[in-house]
Amino acid sequence: MSQEFNQEHTPKPKKERNTFPMLMSGVAGGIIAALFTGGIFLTQLDDNQNTASENTVETEETAESQQSTDQEAVPTSNLSTENTNSISGAVEKVSDAVVGISNVQQVSLWEESDAAGTGSGVIYKDDGENAYVVTNNHVVEGAQQVEVILTNGEHVQAEVLGTDALTDLAVLQIPNDQVTTVAELGSSDELTVGDTAIAIGNPLGTEFAGSVTQGIISGLDRAVDVDLNNDRQPDWTTNVIQTDAAINPGNSGGALVNSNGQLIGINSMKIAQAAVEGIGFAIPISDAKPVMEQLETDGEVVRPFMGISAVDLSTVPARHLQETLKLEESVEDGIVVADIESNSPADEAGLKQYDVVTKIDDKEISSMLDLKTYLYRETEIGDEITVTFYREGNVQTATMTLDKQEDL
Repeated sequence: MSQEFNQEHTPKPKKERNTFPMLMSGVAGGIIAALFTGGIFLTQLDDNQNTASENTVETEETAESQQSTDQEAVPTSNLSTENTNSISGAVEKVSDAVVGISNVQQVSLWEESDAAGTGSGVIYKDDGENAYVVTNNHVVEGAQQVEVILTNGEHVQAEVLGTDALTDLAVLQIPNDQVTTVAELGSSDELTVGDTAIAIGNPLGTEFAGSVTQGIISGLDRAVDVDLNNDRQPDWTTNVIQTDAAINPGNSGGALVNSNGQLIGINSMKIAQAAVEGIGFAIPISDAKPVMEQLETDGEVVRPFMGISAVDLSTVPARHLQETLKLEESVEDGIVVADIESNSPADEAGLKQYDVVTKIDDKEISSMLDLKTYLYRETEIGDEITVTFYREGNVQTATMTLDKQEDL
């Protein structure tokens, strides 16, 4: 996500139903088990491993279609008017809740602070004293100061209540004295492919503030790999809405709304390739809401934690499978423990470096992504899990009680 902060994500076929327990609560980094590809083996891993998504700009380009017909006496003008009125009504209902976000950073000690980038945000709550704005984590990442730019042009200093890189969400707080509109939250669970989708935001900065583009819901439950530490391995798979409503740099964090003007998604990313047009993604509001609530009240998203760093078995050079790990040829999938955090659940359960984890409870584990997906979506802090692993070629099991993930 460019300094609108280029984040290019490559969609992949959906493997499993994306529920949304403690996710995604984001898109982000040191986690239950960070991908650790350095030095546990003294041989450099092959460069031809799977490459996950690269970073790109977020948002998409849209293709509008207009059709004409030679048929007689069809009241096309009336249909067009109805459609336009419906869209303009939806836009009018929510547009003043869509704001600009300015990420202010100081480049050096000798230069004044300046906007390092701009994005969009949505006012989703007013408690009578303060208003709350949801945006993308990458929009405010690294900011020393964040300003919210209201539709009347006023710049209001914002407090960042919390951010979550894994889901790419952030929540800001501003005084409500100049806030006139709060977006109504819809339900992304009720969407169907072909529904109207309207994107509102600030493409390319404040010069085009409040831009509106229209399209449709192109796909649901799309799975997009997220590489947060730039190691070319996926750190998370994000569940997103696909739309062809034009989304461009600056739209990040803005609103995706339905024909009733209800917020159904937070615009987040696009496919940025020359051969691709009209493929953009938004975080479903039903997935975003529990994250927003945690960020608003706790300032962070709490996740289950094992306390290991590991590498995927598929990346281990063949000679180490026998020499170091002493694995039988039948063991093809798993993760190799690289490091154990002191006093963590894994440490207390007796896991060691070079253990090859193949299963958590009844879930087969073939990658770090599998492990994180299972832990974040299927377990909670305090749950007891059973870990199946190989140590020097012998299969063993251990139980551990999951603890709190402090930092991602």
